[in-house]
Amino acid sequence: MDKNTVLSIVNLHVEVEGHEVLHGINMDINEGETIAIFGPNGSGKTTLIMTIMGFSNYRITKGEILYKGKPLNGLQPYERAHLGIGIAFQRPPVIRGVKLSKLLNIISDNGELKEYYKKLDFEDMLERDVNLGFSGGESKRSEVLQLLAQKPYFVMLDEPESGVDLENIKIIGEVLAELLEKDKHFSERHRSAIIVTHTGHILKYVEADKGYTIFNGYLTCEGNPREILAEIEKNGFNGCKPCTEAKELLRTKEGCKND
Repeated sequence: MDKNTVLSIVNLHVEVEGHEVLHGINMDINEGETIAIFGPNGSGKTTLIMTIMGFSNYRITKGEILYKGKPLNGLQPYERAHLGIGIAFQRPPVIRGVKLSKLLNIISDNGELKEYYKKLDFEDMLERDVNLGFSGGESKRSEVLQLLAQKPYFVMLDEPESGVDLENIKIIGEVLAELLEKDKHFSERHRSAIIVTHTGHILKYVEADKGYTIFNGYLTCEGNPREILAEIEKNGFNGCKPCTEAKELLRTKEGCKND
């Protein structure tokens, strides 16, 4: 593993409720690097980042995840958060009885976030329970505020444009670009990120350095994210099918050898 590698995923197999969803994922993410992960619904994109975060429903049956060279396998989500890993959910949870301002104060010095209250148009939302009754755009802006408070070293964004109108995508995208230090030269950036995206809209505001496609639980493509997105927009995920079929055939043969 390269000394600049922040996260390394090695031959990762993951089960959800007894069904294998990810089949032998391999991926390295370097310091300052943002990667985009594309794929149809149900392909395993969310499973990957929920596994990285350590949620219990996602069981690693083979392989490992290394963060700064040390294994994450077995660590609880809060332990991973303490290590500097942050996540913004596709469907942010509601926390009843907890004001957003109080949560932000627990995580960070609220004074540091004042400029972002205005940028995210959230000044009037701070005394509401976390995500309770929030619209799609408000929930996603709330998630971004919590990430800003946490200041994670490694950021995971699960479909940040999902359920969000174009105006909110622009607002969220511009603030995320600041969080990921996109105004700096690549060599000066420290935060790394995974952006899971179904539409690619967020990439208009947050530049990705590398793209991957996950299809039926297999990593099928790696390359320039704009080129991958252009291919998807033109032909859908049809180009992934032959690669996936070949990997499934190989996995079946290996399984027969082990029987």
